[in-house]
Amino acid sequence: MARLVALFALCLLFASLATATFVGNPFLVKGKTYCDTCRCGFETPATMYLAGSKVRVECRHRDSNKITYTVDGVTNSQGEYNILVNRDCGDDVCDVVLVESANKKCGTPNAGRDRARVVLTRNNGMISDVRYANNMGFLSNEPLSACTQILQQYQLTEDQY
Repeated sequence: MARLVALFALCLLFASLATATFVGNPFLVKGKTYCDTCRCGFETPATMYLAGSKVRVECRHRDSNKITYTVDGVTNSQGEYNILVNRDCGDDVCDVVLVESANKKCGTPNAGRDRARVVLTRNNGMISDVRYANNMGFLSNEPLSACTQILQQYQLTEDQY
């Protein structure tokens, strides 16, 4: 009986150590922000990646939609952000959202490309602590003059976008 109790205690000890080590790792959320210089709703060869833009990881309660967690980040010179999230957000719905562009000529968030959903829980089968968000874009105030030629590559004209 004593051996059984000792074995059970040892199993509990290993399980708690493994859980403490695994749960303590932060998530790393990675992505990019860009300026849609052609105002077409997607990235093109004329796309410019935005340094100094502000983004936010925002998690909301699944039922009440109340914000449960936020953490901010800023993009580097290539428009990339790396945000550490120091908790498991469980069943919360988490998005990376555009906050502010550093480029005043490209400051309007593009509806539909202004947020990216990320899964920030360990109970989903993913092994890595890195989460990649879809690229998010701001719209240029004025399209570049070269955009007509660029969009012809996609067989789109101004009337179609």
